[in-house]
Amino acid sequence: MLLQRFTDGLVILRLSLLAAVLVLSGCASTGPNSTGSSKARTTATGDVPAQTLRLFELAVGVMARGDYEDAELRFKEFLRRYPDYPGAHVNLAIIHINNGDEVAAQADIDAALALDSTNPAALNQQGMLFRRNGKFFEAEAAYLKAVTVSPEYALAHYNLGVLNELYLQRLDNALRHFEKYQSLVGDDKQVEKWIVDLRRRVAANQRTASVAE
Repeated sequence: MLLQRFTDGLVILRLSLLAAVLVLSGCASTGPNSTGSSKARTTATGDVPAQTLRLFELAVGVMARGDYEDAELRFKEFLRRYPDYPGAHVNLAIIHINNGDEVAAQADIDAALALDSTNPAALNQQGMLFRRNGKFFEAEAAYLKAVTVSPEYALAHYNLGVLNELYLQRLDNALRHFEKYQSLVGDDKQVEKWIVDLRRRVAANQRTASVAE
């Protein structure tokens, strides 16, 4: 059951992250339902022409179809023109992770965080990379920083739920973050099943602790 939960979670995460890093200015979106705008946006570094923003959004679309090679080229071209946007680096990091190149992924995460040290999507990816390498407390710190700077960033709450349940064995924390994730995304039927299961297990643990006292 736990293995299936972990596998399902990876699938959900891969799909959701594509929307999460679509915000070009460096501020991550709140979750899977977020979308980008075709209009130019004003950022700290100036206006992004609509044509260039379209280049970014086309790269996201290519990435969503699973053509990582083409998407990588598109994001790199975008950064050649506009090097100061963390979201493109975060997407490149996701591509590198899918290609099994964690060194390149870390380099792009570092680049994103150098541009914006509180970028939630970059922090979320940093947490995922830490978790993949067994650095669970470092992963927790990265996820927590993401939800501190962006309390409604659903994907980091999701990852905190997975981390606390499967790796840190903190069922209360896992339940809290899954419930927050669910409140943000609306109706994730799979996560709702996990919440029901966690509530049962937390209640059982509380009964056991009460008897022991």
